[in-house]
Amino acid sequence: MASSHSYCLFVLLLILICSCSEALPRGHTADPTCPPERTSSSVVTVSSLHGEPWCQPPAPHIPVAVFPYDVDPMQFALNLEYTEAEFFLHGAFGVGLDQIAPELPLGGPPPVGARKADLDEVTWRVVAEFGFQEVGHVRAIQRTVDGVPRPLIDLSAHNFARLMDTAFGYHLDPPFDPYINSLNFLLASYVIPYLGINGYVGANPIIDGYETKKLLAGLLGVEAAQDAVLRALLFERLIEAVPPYGNVTVAEFTDRVSALRNRLGRCGVRDEGLTVPRDLGAERAICTNVLSADEDSLSYARTPAELLRILYLTGDEHVPGGFFPKGANGWIARSFLGKPRM
Repeated sequence: MASSHSYCLFVLLLILICSCSEALPRGHTADPTCPPERTSSSVVTVSSLHGEPWCQPPAPHIPVAVFPYDVDPMQFALNLEYTEAEFFLHGAFGVGLDQIAPELPLGGPPPVGARKADLDEVTWRVVAEFGFQEVGHVRAIQRTVDGVPRPLIDLSAHNFARLMDTAFGYHLDPPFDPYINSLNFLLASYVIPYLGINGYVGANPIIDGYETKKLLAGLLGVEAAQDAVLRALLFERLIEAVPPYGNVTVAEFTDRVSALRNRLGRCGVRDEGLTVPRDLGAERAICTNVLSADEDSLSYARTPAELLRILYLTGDEHVPGGFFPKGANGWIARSFLGKPRM
């Protein structure tokens, strides 16, 4: 009886998934997995409760919304948020911010080489949601501290292939292509979002305005959750070989990418793949590593200089390249290049 019941549930879930049509950036088609839209009365009820005193945060200790020195670190974060938004949106929909939210790039050039990925249903849903979340992140930063134009971002298969070749120390044959299937896209997604966590953890001690701290905490929470989802999806395939690269497993891909980021960052171990030596595992008791964290299981921090060394793929914050061929934008990034603020 139990087996029959489980089979029926499986068939029902399969029918629901198969009947869902792929969502579009605007004007979504009906999706049977979505709950009904909220009625106007329920929206009014929720809105009226939101204003009650017990729904509001306590008064800030320092009643300044945004300090002047909060602005540059948060604007620096826009470089990563732009990159994630373009990668996830293009991967899911084949279009980016210029079509989804054309007011947000602030005149910056469109990304290079980004395209729609061949994703299975579950991966597509995750990537599509992450793409829309990144739109909100960019908007929230611009609303709080104003914005800087989107930099030129290289999301081409060639750029990812070069990164993977550098991580492995030899040319993968055929060259790695993030857009060819779900597994490759997940492995490519492993490359960028984790750096946002490092940056927000690093920026936290130097941010003081209550609105800016609220923004940073909200961004960090979702970025960490995104990274956890990506790592969990990859962890399920830990020992699976990545075709067509022989016996090279998912775990080895993540371990080599993390090792590359540590080398480029030049500040020791601040990044770990899905497997680690036992002395780097949680409480030195386990060698699987669903989440990357230090000896106290706290997130690693990186400075803007470290992040640029990695994102440029040059190991030098003064030499642009990699994901930002002409350099990142904002005063912090431009100051390393000796160029005016953008």
